[in-house]
Amino acid sequence: MLRGESGAERSKRKSLSSLSPSAPHERRGQSRRPRRRFVGKDGRCNVTFVNMSERGQRYLTDLFTTCVDIRWRWMLVVFTLSFLLSWLLFGFTFWLIAAAHGDLAAPASSSSSPSSVSSSVAPLEPVEESSRVETVAETEERCFQQVNSFMAAFLFSLETQTSIGYGFRSVTEACPLAVLAVVLQCIVGCIIDAFIIGAVMAKIAKPKKRNETLVFSDVAVVAMRDGKLCMMWRVGNLRRSHLVEAHVRAQLLKPRVTPEGEFLPLDNADLNVGFDTGTDRIFLVSPVTIVHEIDEESPFFEVDKHTLEGDKELEVVVILEGMVEATAMTTQCRSSYLASEILWGHRFEPVLFERKNCYQDFEFKFQNE
Repeated sequence: MLRGESGAERSKRKSLSSLSPSAPHERRGQSRRPRRRFVGKDGRCNVTFVNMSERGQRYLTDLFTTCVDIRWRWMLVVFTLSFLLSWLLFGFTFWLIAAAHGDLAAPASSSSSPSSVSSSVAPLEPVEESSRVETVAETEERCFQQVNSFMAAFLFSLETQTSIGYGFRSVTEACPLAVLAVVLQCIVGCIIDAFIIGAVMAKIAKPKKRNETLVFSDVAVVAMRDGKLCMMWRVGNLRRSHLVEAHVRAQLLKPRVTPEGEFLPLDNADLNVGFDTGTDRIFLVSPVTIVHEIDEESPFFEVDKHTLEGDKELEVVVILEGMVEATAMTTQCRSSYLASEILWGHRFEPVLFERKNCYQDFEFKFQNE
């Protein structure tokens, strides 16, 4: 306070100081929009990779994982192209071998000459025998039987790789190169079959859709339990098949500035959900309430109701992991809670009730204390 200053002048100076540029961060903090989720309710991470050098090359290096991760429409494209291109490649190879060997040349015409006309009265049996011998000789000299065009070579390639076995086209012993090409196509066909079938089976058995039947409660609550202040949320399994070795984890995501002035946009802190006591491993047959005790080591220790309601940067990421009983593959289900979805002074209603011969589960609910 300045000496000799009246009360009106002091109040005017305070009102002007509140509008001074000395506290721009306060105004920004009041008008700041709610943060976007880092992890959505459906478990998808809101992350986009930009300026990634050699991205396509890195994806092609791990081609099997790329085929498993891509969408089904692209998987069908890869499936079709892999077989079609191999048929075309070896069909073109067979056509080149046949062309180089002269198999594509038009056969000599058997048009009658004057001498043949004059000898038309001769017996037919010797002529038929000689023509049969010539046909056998021409067939033995060919690399392929009945392959006299590119379309025929393509059909021969398709029949060879798929083992259709019509019996109309075949390779002969006259060309070792043609035999080698057939052997190579059989080997390449087996490799393509193993790769494509393995990728399709891995994609079918991928436990991604299993997460659709693992659900988290829409909100988390903060209430007293056993005389301790706890943060709680609920998770349930909608299928009869169990989740083997199921365990939960949770992290608090919030921006932070270090004492050195470094800004961390997503500083994470683990929430203890029973690591030491083993309560983080759950038997997920009926809906289970996950409990985080707010003690001195908890990131929520200095947070009260009003602080929580005014915090727009806070996000709690919850993770459920386990092995699918049918396939023994590990699956992970994720969700998150913003500060507006953490209700202070609420609790979950019971959803498991005993009946005559069984227990019945009902949908997730919560109510005020």
